[in-house]
Amino acid sequence: MSSLLFYIAFLAVAGYAVYVIGSVLQARYAFIKLGRPAHVKVDYKLRIHEFITHVFGQKKLLKDKKSGIMHVVIFYGFIIVQFGAIELIIKGFSQGWIIPLGEAHKYFSLMQEITVAAVLLAIGYALYRRFIEKLKRLKRNFKAAIVVIFICSLMLSVLFSLAFEQLWLGHERSVFTPFSSLLAMAFSGIGETAAKSLFYSFWWMHLIILLSFTIYVPQSKHAHLIFAPINIFFKKLDSPGKLSLIDFEDESVTEYGVGSVEQFRQDQLLDYYSCVECGRCTDVCPATSTGKTLSPMMMIMNMRDHLTDKGAAITSKTAWMPSFAFGGADGNNAIEKKLIGEVVTEEELWACTTCRNCEDACPVNNEHVDMIVDMRRFLVMTEGSMPNELARTFQNIERQGNPWGLNRNERIKWREGMENLVPTVHETDDFDYLFFVGSMSSYDIRSIKIAQATAQLLHHAGVKFAILGNEEKNSGDTARRTGNEFLFQQLAAQNIELFQKYNVKKIVTCDPHTFNTFKNEYPDLGLQAEVYHHTQLLHQLMNEGKLIPTKSVNERITYHDSCYLGRYNGVFEQPRELLRAIPDVELVEMERSGSNAMCCGAGGGMMWMEEKEGTRINIKRTEQAMAVSPTIIISACPYCLTMLSDGIKSKEIEESVMAQDIAEIMLKSVI
Repeated sequence: MSSLLFYIAFLAVAGYAVYVIGSVLQARYAFIKLGRPAHVKVDYKLRIHEFITHVFGQKKLLKDKKSGIMHVVIFYGFIIVQFGAIELIIKGFSQGWIIPLGEAHKYFSLMQEITVAAVLLAIGYALYRRFIEKLKRLKRNFKAAIVVIFICSLMLSVLFSLAFEQLWLGHERSVFTPFSSLLAMAFSGIGETAAKSLFYSFWWMHLIILLSFTIYVPQSKHAHLIFAPINIFFKKLDSPGKLSLIDFEDESVTEYGVGSVEQFRQDQLLDYYSCVECGRCTDVCPATSTGKTLSPMMMIMNMRDHLTDKGAAITSKTAWMPSFAFGGADGNNAIEKKLIGEVVTEEELWACTTCRNCEDACPVNNEHVDMIVDMRRFLVMTEGSMPNELARTFQNIERQGNPWGLNRNERIKWREGMENLVPTVHETDDFDYLFFVGSMSSYDIRSIKIAQATAQLLHHAGVKFAILGNEEKNSGDTARRTGNEFLFQQLAAQNIELFQKYNVKKIVTCDPHTFNTFKNEYPDLGLQAEVYHHTQLLHQLMNEGKLIPTKSVNERITYHDSCYLGRYNGVFEQPRELLRAIPDVELVEMERSGSNAMCCGAGGGMMWMEEKEGTRINIKRTEQAMAVSPTIIISACPYCLTMLSDGIKSKEIEESVMAQDIAEIMLKSVI
């Protein structure tokens, strides 16, 4: 009779756990299906590679070595221990049962105990990081601690179960069961009956904790254990940060952008339940670190909770869903709650510089910027709501083809005195590269020097190039990142028409924003051309022996990575190799460099908007540069150069430090 009750109790607990898990997962699946269909590219080879790299290789997590190694130990430890858990659970039904591995079983037992000990050490370090070291990005509440408690209790229940089994069945202590043997020694005075009772006490403890953990996971932030691998497998395979096109020919569309949570794509909604709440995104966000409202992690969490509440209200008539699968909000309130304004504020959306540092840091490949731009699109194109400075910028680009509204016929003035070096497409048809100067380097007094230096270097290297002159228009990057997709597509169509008119096959530009837009986004609209950033072409010419830095430049230099050149396009080494090739240059790296470099504060349209909260991002980035005591801060972007120059002025250190583009310092050494 007691055995029958034992089996019934086990089946009841296990059955309830399966029911809860299935119900919650079905509910989450239904909520995600509320979104627009996601058109996923079929490339299983690449997807499997990404899956292995990020799930089993833990690539993103290992960027932070300390927490990365801790997570790897817990991740693999938890997997390994489950094989021992199977054996332990069966022991409860079949006295002394072991997995039939023959002589190898003792090594299996040793591996299990070492793994349990390693996981306990890793959990101890996790508690230290969160509650003693108190990392800013980590929450310190019961929800944050409960899984740590679960895992710690689970590991201890394994060791105590094995220890009391050893005493109950009279097994000898062994070096292959080191930790359970030590525990058995501590309790060696108890009798067989007591040992059996304690074994089953810890056996039930292990089972209940394991099933409770399994029930808790889908309803908590630890749902990422289920959803993150799926999210990683189905991630976008386009170039990083590439935005979706809007079909303006579709007359059935009455709203543009995303104004309600179910207007996001299903792959974007999957991001919500994949979020680890680790805070890595917020930790590196330039807006957060300078006192702005935006926190990428909180934005994702707030939208996730809103989706859960609204999804529950929409699907509440579905009888098979139990109440615990839903959110806690009142159904009508959840449906009526505005995504923009109540869930995510406009201040948050306009604080984003689109630098993608959050996405680069995210261990589960969430794409925050994509969602922010979609909501900006709704504000700009559906509601006509935007900062006043941005409205003027759009108007200036529409009327004069540049953000300042300066006369479009003055775009070519930057080449005055260099007409013999810099021909227009009207003055020559014998060119290999179109030098697309961009608005900054055409009009901005400081940035003009970048265009002039680049042109001199190209001429010196014997490169045949030409410019569009006054026919050149804005690339549309600012318009696109700030939500004016219609203006972007209009500018793109005009530019592509010009490129085709002059049979352009190769384009070089000094502006990483233009470089990224032409290289990764214009092809969707018909561009067929090779696109180079000027640092890439200069690096190529140097390797070919056409540009040889020979003159000494005795300076201590730190290089600032542009977001759109680095994180968006992976161009990190070519600029540095150019600098290292210059005689007597001492290159020093900032603490935040390469893929983790902090944004200058100009991206995402912020160049044309005022920062109304906290401190200015460019000031903080300048301070980071000054921490390595450079004499020159080098950039490879006219936006970055402007922001860093302003930072230097605000710190009143112009006499000891200057900001220059890489082309300018190359020119000093080459010519």
